[in-house]
Amino acid sequence: MRGPTAGIRWKALAAVAVSGALALSACGGGDDDDGGKGGGDTSQVEVFSWWTGPGEADGLNAMKADFEKKNPGTKFVNAAIAGGSGTQAQAVLASRLQNRKPPDSFQGHAGAELLDYIKQGQIESLDSFYDQNNLRQAYPPQLLEQISYQGKIYSVPVNIHRSNMLWYNPGILKDAGLSGPPKSVAEFITALKAVKDKTKKVPLSLGAQWTADHLLESVLLGDLGTDAYNGLWKPGADWSSPAVTKALTDFAEIMKYTTAEAASTDWQGASKAVVDGKAAFNIMGDWAYGYFTGSAPNGLGKKDGTDFKYAASPGTDGTYMWLSDSFTLPKGAPHRGGALAWLKVAGSKEGQDLFNPKKGSIPARKDADKSLYKGYLEYALNEWNKPGIKLAGSFWHGVYSNKRWHADIDTAVGLFLQNKDVAKLQSALVTAAKNNAQ
Repeated sequence: MRGPTAGIRWKALAAVAVSGALALSACGGGDDDDGGKGGGDTSQVEVFSWWTGPGEADGLNAMKADFEKKNPGTKFVNAAIAGGSGTQAQAVLASRLQNRKPPDSFQGHAGAELLDYIKQGQIESLDSFYDQNNLRQAYPPQLLEQISYQGKIYSVPVNIHRSNMLWYNPGILKDAGLSGPPKSVAEFITALKAVKDKTKKVPLSLGAQWTADHLLESVLLGDLGTDAYNGLWKPGADWSSPAVTKALTDFAEIMKYTTAEAASTDWQGASKAVVDGKAAFNIMGDWAYGYFTGSAPNGLGKKDGTDFKYAASPGTDGTYMWLSDSFTLPKGAPHRGGALAWLKVAGSKEGQDLFNPKKGSIPARKDADKSLYKGYLEYALNEWNKPGIKLAGSFWHGVYSNKRWHADIDTAVGLFLQNKDVAKLQSALVTAAKNNAQ
């Protein structure tokens, strides 16, 4: 998920995520500084992730092939577990770590999400690994700051994703009398109504519950603006404000235009509805692009500009709501040598350039081959490096919220989907912030 140059504007991120997300506590484990040492079992490596869907599975397979080429004596075990946004995988991982049966390396979102593992002493620091593989020079310094805790680095980022993306079917918009994608949340609600009234299509496709959480963060950002959204994740933030009430009321109104069968499908089905001409809009991260344009059997083989178009989610143009997939070195990894070999591939220019064009993301390293990133991915690179671009961290994808806060928000949204009560939703979010933003 990282842009390829070091001169990126990270002021908002540094103020919120670095001083807040990764400095929540002065306690915790993970003080080992031996991530770069050799030795350890290299007979195999079990890589744990949630990359099973189209695009992401292709990207993982590409890195796997590169790993096997470079490490012919090491068996690669793909321990990916299906489930959008990693919800199922993280539950399984938590059980394994608690029972001291860790995989050799596991996927995690860079940012506050990794705090839980660090503070429980479940992952090793990787400072020596970074030094021995010259990785400090490969990543933007602001990114290294974000993935550090108490001065130590704990993960190897593979990519940068953008969360706040609107995918839409141009034909349906034309039938609804819309000249283009909505530019504000208010315009979005008007557009959804137009699709409902003038076509027989679904206005906004939605998938499993986590996609409603994902939608919520874009609505909050679109209504509040970047600074106010970022401020929600600081200690003492006012989640009871009228501005938040307005955003949650808009969220409730938008939800009226979503698919009734939402809970029965994951993000792929919801996104596919757009390119299949069944739904007008879908708000989803840019991993959807890899799914849309990828080749069969995992991709849909659709054409950018014809089958779908894209824009920043309503009200968020000029802000990059980012997240990053990264890999860790668990303490007690049974095949530690294999894990270090995997991390070396994950952090390499070759590995990231193999992975990201298929995944639908841009590389974390600064030195990626820009010629490989076409269509949306070229747009994403340009947006990430655009002068004046503002940054916001995705709370749902682990940048701003630790696991407890993440779970509290998910519970609040789940209850809202049943009772449709905005006041109760806001009250639950206020409580969640008080319990976690410390």
